This record gives sequence, C-alpha cells and structure tokens, in this order.
Amino acid sequence: MDDKKQFSRRLLVIGVLFSLVLAAYFVTLFDAQIVHGAEYRARSIRANTKSETVVTSRGILTDRNGKALVTNRSVYTLELDASLAPSDDAALNEELLRLIELLENRGVVWEDTLPLTAGAPFAYDFSVSGSHTTLNSYLVSKKWADEDALTTDTDPPLSPEALLSRLRAEFKVDEDLTDTEARKLVGLRYCLAVTKLNQLSTAAIASDISVELIAELKDGAYAPIHIGTSSVREYQTDAAAHILGRVTKIPREKWSEYKEKGYAMNAYVGYDGVELAFEDYLRGRNGRRIVETNAAGKVTGEIYSVEPEPGHTVALTLDIDFQEDVERILAETVESMTAEDDIDRGAAAAVVQVGTGEVLSLASYPTFSLKTFNEDYTENNTDPLQPFWNRATQGTYAPGSTFKPVTAIAALETGIITPKSTILTKGVYHYGDWAYKCWLYNQNGGTHGRIDVTEAIKVSCNYFFYDVGRRTGISTIARYASAFGLGEPTGIEIPEKIGVMTTPDYVNSLDGYYWTDGQTLTAAIGQSYSLFTPLQLANYIATLAGGGTRYNAHLLKEVRTYDSAELVDVYDEPPAEIVDIEPENLQAVLQGMRDLVVSGSVAYYFKDCVVDAAAKTGTAQTGGKVSNGVFVAFAPYDDPQIALAVVIEKGGSGGALASTAVQILNAYFTSVDEAKTVVGENMLIQ
Repeated sequence: MDDKKQFSRRLLVIGVLFSLVLAAYFVTLFDAQIVHGAEYRARSIRANTKSETVVTSRGILTDRNGKALVTNRSVYTLELDASLAPSDDAALNEELLRLIELLENRGVVWEDTLPLTAGAPFAYDFSVSGSHTTLNSYLVSKKWADEDALTTDTDPPLSPEALLSRLRAEFKVDEDLTDTEARKLVGLRYCLAVTKLNQLSTAAIASDISVELIAELKDGAYAPIHIGTSSVREYQTDAAAHILGRVTKIPREKWSEYKEKGYAMNAYVGYDGVELAFEDYLRGRNGRRIVETNAAGKVTGEIYSVEPEPGHTVALTLDIDFQEDVERILAETVESMTAEDDIDRGAAAAVVQVGTGEVLSLASYPTFSLKTFNEDYTENNTDPLQPFWNRATQGTYAPGSTFKPVTAIAALETGIITPKSTILTKGVYHYGDWAYKCWLYNQNGGTHGRIDVTEAIKVSCNYFFYDVGRRTGISTIARYASAFGLGEPTGIEIPEKIGVMTTPDYVNSLDGYYWTDGQTLTAAIGQSYSLFTPLQLANYIATLAGGGTRYNAHLLKEVRTYDSAELVDVYDEPPAEIVDIEPENLQAVLQGMRDLVVSGSVAYYFKDCVVDAAAKTGTAQTGGKVSNGVFVAFAPYDDPQIALAVVIEKGGSGGALASTAVQILNAYFTSVDEAKTVVGENMLIQ
C-alpha cells in the first residue's frame, strides 16, 4: 500500500511538472505569436530580406509616324553591395584590390563617388551632382568637419592630400600602396561607406559590362559584387542629333532642383535637346522591391513594395525620313560648294507645317552622331565649324531680300501703297546725302523701270523697297516683323536665339553706334542690324502663306503611356498671333513670290519641282568677300502645307540655294505621295 501511495505521489509530481512545462510552453508560444508576433515576424523578415531600388526604363522618343528615334537597351551593371562586404578591413581591401586588378586587365572603366582626382597632384572634383553634399555629410559623420559643413558650398576643411591620408587610415590601407593605387582603393571603400550612410543597398560603378566579365566575376567569387541590370539610351538614327539631345548624370549645378523633384543622386536626366525639354514625360518612376533570401543567400522570392513606372512615349512632330533627306541634301550642297571654292562653311534648314507650327525638319551642318558622341567628342569640339552648334535655332543671320514681303505687307496694310501702285525705279535712290543703289544698277547700270509691288518682289528691286520703306517708317515695319515672329521667340522647346529686328532703340543701345534715318532704307530690304534664325524665317513664311495666322513652332506632337494604351498629352495650343491682311494685299505679295519661280531668276531650278511653289531669294551681306545665301519658300502655292528656310554661310546669291530648296520640296512631297499609296486587302502586288 505504501508502494502504491509512493507511486501515486511520484505520478502526481510528474504530472504537475509536466503541466508546468506545458503551461510554460503555451505561455511562451502565446507571447511569441500573439503578444509579440508582429515584432518577431518583422525581425525575421529583416534578417532574411533586403530592399532594392528597381530602376525603371526611360520613355522612348518617336517621330510623327511612330518610328522609334531613341529607345532603351538593357545592360548589366557592376555594383558594390554593402550587405555583402566582409566586416574585416583587410579582407575587404584584398577583395577590392582583386577587383581593381581584374577591371584594369580587362580595360573596364569604373566610377566611384569620391570627388577627388585620380592622381597627384590631387584636387577636388565636384562636377558630379550631389558629390559636394555627400562628401560633407560623410566628413561630418566621421567628425572630420563641423555640422556647418552641411549647409555650405565651400571646399571641405581638409586639403585633398589630407583627405586621402585620413581615408587611408580610416580604411586601413596597406602602407606599401602608392597614393595613386590607394586612391583607387579608397574610392571604392568610400563608395561603400556612403552607400551605408545613405541607407542604400548597392551603388553602381560600371555600366554595360560584358557577359564574359560577369562570368569571370562569378568564377572568382569577387566580393562585395552584385550584378544588376539597367538600361542605356540607344539611337535608332544618326539624324536629328541637335534635336534629340543626350542624357547624363544630374549636373552639379542642377542637383538641388532635381533633388526637390525626388531624383536619386546618381540618376540620369536629359541634358539637352528634347531629352531635357520633355524630361518630366520621359523620366519614369523607380520602384522598390523586397528580396527574400535563405541562409545560404539564395533568392527565394521577391515582392514589389512600389511598382516601377516606365517613362512615357513622346512623339515628336519630326518626320525622321524627311529629316534624314534634308540633312543629306544640305550636306551635299555645302560639300559641293566647298569643293569648288575651297571655302569652309556652315548651313541650316528649317521646315514648318503651315497652319500648325509643327516642325517637320531642323537641319544644321555640320552635325554629329549621338551614337558615337563620346568617341568623336574631341574632334567635334575642336572643329572650327562647331558641329555641336545648332544653326537652325541658334544661328542668327541677316535675312536679306527674304524680308521684303514684310515691308510690302506693312506698306499695303497701312495704305502707303496699293497692289496697283507703281513706282518708277531709277537704279540709284537718293536720300539726304546718301545714294542707295539697286542690285541691278550695281550689276550693269540698269533699272527695273516702273513696277508694282508684285513685280518688285519677283525681281527683288531694292529701289522700290527703299522708297516704300522710307514712306512706311521703321516703327511700322518693325511692328509687322514682330507680328510675323521675326525677332520674337518661336516657342520651340529646345534652346533658341531670339534674334533682333532693327529699330532706333536697338541701334542706339549699341556701343559706338547711333541711329540714322537712312537705316530705315537698309532695314526695309533686310540688311542693317536685323538678324533672325532659320526657324524664325521658316515660321514667318508659314504665317504669310497661312494668311497671317502665326502658330508657335513646336516639336511635341503627343505623349502616351509606355504601352501606348493611354493618351497623356497632346499639343493643342491656339495661334500665337493673327496678322490681319486684306486678301488682295496678301495675294499681291504671294503672287510676286510665285512669279519668281515661274518666270523669275530661279525658274530654271523650279522646273524640276514636283509641286507648284512660291519663293523668295536673299543675299545677306556679312562684310566679307562672300555673302550668306538665304532662301525661303512654301508649297503647294494654291494650298500651302509647308514652309522652309535655307541659310548657307558664304553661300553667295540666294538663287544658288534654289536647287537645295527644290530638292527638299521634292523629298517631302514625293514621300507624301508614296505614303498615300496603300495596298488594300485582297489586292495583288505587281
């Protein structure tokens, strides 16, 4: 009985102990899963996951017909991953020195974020956006600079040599390394340190690396390396380089502006051209993803905390096939001229759609290729003809006689003359103590006789416009020039020069110059101090051909989402100005331009034009032996669709440019006719 009682007691004790253990287990389980479950789950996730930035693709650029101009190409990037870095300085330095040796042996150029030149004498280089702010933040974090350094743009308190010395000590760099060798190593160490400081996971140091290099990096188990993906701009055409522009890392001077917009410090942005003009449409929005890994570091899953948003597709008003034709025609013309007289010259052409202001082509000669921009940079940058200069929007030239239709409209609309008024031209126009000669008198002592405004435009009689200009007055002529957009912004989205229309105020503002009444006469024929861009000239002719309705010139046609599913924006601006012109006055001027190509000095060239056109020649005096050639035209005459302007520096008589204008017109209207020929369903192709 005693044995049974003793057994029962033991069983009770065991039961109590088991119950206590079980209770403790349930209490612990309840605490872990219910009371602190969320906290422990978060810790577990943090221990086995990391957050990464997902760089989205930039929007693409197309022409008006949907042809791709600039797209993206996916590339591999070489990144430093702070989470994979060995904690021991010596081990980390050894790994990075191995990496440096491999990259140098393979000729791979890498970038770090340390704003210090690569070799002695060392100096600060803050050309990269945000580099100054980042360095100051790092110095403050190491207590090598005061907090005040965060709000100043002055040089850091340490000299470049002192900074390098501090970094060598901080990163425990081997003393046997030279300063140049150490600069490479501390650059990568600094890059990792700044990545951690900014609470980022990776930092890209090289882009567009080869698959062969990736294989070597994997085989060699280089740490702390991460192979990422990104995209680079790929150009589908060699044309329109001045228009399309480039992307670069954010320029230092614009970092604060982009920072406020939420850009990352190492982001790429449009630098010039439409890449810059339409940055807000093209940029896209980066995403964030959380990557899960197991104990061995293998990725087991990923989720997006922020979905990336690719940039929008921007359609330009350009017709890229036509743009390529215009650039080719312009180059052939200039090179042919140079072959004959050995004179180096630049040129430009602009073509605008009548009634909309859409820019169909902007060509500047010489030009360059965006595909090989870096390789050709030194040669192009030292070329005296300045290939990077966009003459179509930033070159300003005297319009010569192409300005005479403005003077004619001003005189007709203010009642100085009528379409039937005639003037007896005498070859030499006397005004005060000056004698102003007509070009025909200079040529052979002849005169144009008694002519009206239509004939005066056809034969480009200076005498006629001297007299009409004097009677109309410079203020009225300037007012009409402004209404036609001459000396005014065109509205184009890329940089342009505004040019200038001759006025007394402008001339008197120039040092050493003063206005004389005789300058009204020279301004009336497009000389004096008037300077306009080829785009302004083309848009002025589009306004004239369109009956006086002036639209802003523009390159934006429409914007769609990256998948083209949704229309984001479309250019739909009202006219910039409407010039009231009586129909009979307009007809008198346009008829003179039409007569020039039918029976005038350029009729020989226009006999091969595939469409009825109207034009005006111009010779812009430069003070040199050879004047600039200027030519404007529009077509078709009865239903104007496009207007163009061609300027060739040292091109001589404007008539010499007529052949170029005809080729441009033929290129456009031939392509338009071809586009109308559509093969229908169930039709045989012969």
